[in-house]
Amino acid sequence: MEDILRRGDYPCGSAMKYRLSPNTRIEERNGDIYLISDAPVAILQINNALKELLQSIDSNPLSEPARHNDKILEQLAERGFLQSVRDTPITGISLPTVSIIIPVKDRAEELQRSLLSLALLNYPAELIETIVVDDGSSDDSAEIARKCGARVLSSGGVGLGPASARNVGARAASGEILAFIDSDCTASEGWLKELVPSFSDSFTAAVGGFVDGMCRDSSVDRYESVMSSLSLGNRERSSGDGDDTFYLPSCNLLVRRIDFMAAGGFRDQMHVGEDVDLTWRLRDKGRSISYLPAGRIYHAHRSSIRSFMSRRFDYGTSEGILQQLHPKRRKQMVVPPMLALILAFALISPLAGWYCLAAIIAVFLLDLFRVQQRLNKTSLSISFSTIAAGRLRAIGSLAYYLSFHVVRYYSLPLIAFALWIPWLWLPYLCTTLISSGVDFKLKKPNLSFVAFYIIYLMEHISYGTGVFWGCISRGSFRSYRVVLMNRMELNTQS
Repeated sequence: MEDILRRGDYPCGSAMKYRLSPNTRIEERNGDIYLISDAPVAILQINNALKELLQSIDSNPLSEPARHNDKILEQLAERGFLQSVRDTPITGISLPTVSIIIPVKDRAEELQRSLLSLALLNYPAELIETIVVDDGSSDDSAEIARKCGARVLSSGGVGLGPASARNVGARAASGEILAFIDSDCTASEGWLKELVPSFSDSFTAAVGGFVDGMCRDSSVDRYESVMSSLSLGNRERSSGDGDDTFYLPSCNLLVRRIDFMAAGGFRDQMHVGEDVDLTWRLRDKGRSISYLPAGRIYHAHRSSIRSFMSRRFDYGTSEGILQQLHPKRRKQMVVPPMLALILAFALISPLAGWYCLAAIIAVFLLDLFRVQQRLNKTSLSISFSTIAAGRLRAIGSLAYYLSFHVVRYYSLPLIAFALWIPWLWLPYLCTTLISSGVDFKLKKPNLSFVAFYIIYLMEHISYGTGVFWGCISRGSFRSYRVVLMNRMELNTQS
């Protein structure tokens, strides 16, 4: 359970429409107002202005609140107090024109498959133009694109990269919305119909949709189907300005053309991480980006171990340049001191024996007492067992996030040191089992745990090595800096 937070006035507004989550309620005790979530257990003290806003959107979740500040409702949704609600999709004359842009180099067969899927889109054909930008293909990609009815442009070179090719297409596009999809992807029939309505909100600059795996043949295919970094999961999300690292992948990305041009498009020279950079720049301009678990596209992931690890390495290298371009966007981690102390005792318990077990119990009871004392001041009726269960879940969550961070960024040095200091294998094994075990349980891949665990390690070792190499190349190790907080703060500044 989180600490009770006190805040001042709440200028309100949201790029999305919300209502209270089913497990959330508003209670008043002794003149104070509290927002309470039962699962997970969380309490937030609020003022009357925010109470009235939350009551108004809960009674009419499709109403549009004032837009003085999007941030507060986004963060309440992020923490589970709110859930998003969408209007009925826009139809008829209000539908915008869309330019679909596909960069390609030597992928004739994949491109044909992609274009055939676009021909089946459930969106008015007269409102769509399809532009294929050929980046110097040596096969018949361009000819196939023409036969499929696409407008074909040259990138102006050979192997200039997807970012540069997309910019060529965007400059030639006439649509109000630019829809980016990769040549090794196919679109579902509802791709545009499900994502375009988000642009009825004038504050929205970009929308991303669900990325699914196209194949399930190999173990890597089945792993990628649930663990791909291109897939952002099943929870809707929106964010405007701020210093978090939320972004949208370019293989399923719709951008308002006027915002794309105002931001300067993709950076031509970037061959990896260009989508992260673009969506961060859109947010830096005060615009909102949204992710929907809809508008599905199917991506032909790299299915061999070698290509899989190579791609993860490439992704890792992008962190160095992204940190230089966006120094304010740093990794953030909430580490409550008492819970961190419990985990520290658990980590050294194999060496210190039952003394650590006694310390763990003592610190846990002290933490429960501290939380109970704070709750007693509010007169809120929350049972001791509920508090205890909430703190146990919080310890588990902290163990996962810390383990994931260690495995993702420090696997290689830990393995190297463990070769010289054998006892380091134990904490490394624990962290890998915790993080992979949680992901295995939540993602439910069609794999045995052993197969999942092996691929999981290969992914994070490759990515972490890429991060290190990218930092060496750039002469900066900003990627390893983490902002530690003892609780999640709500930013209510307008």
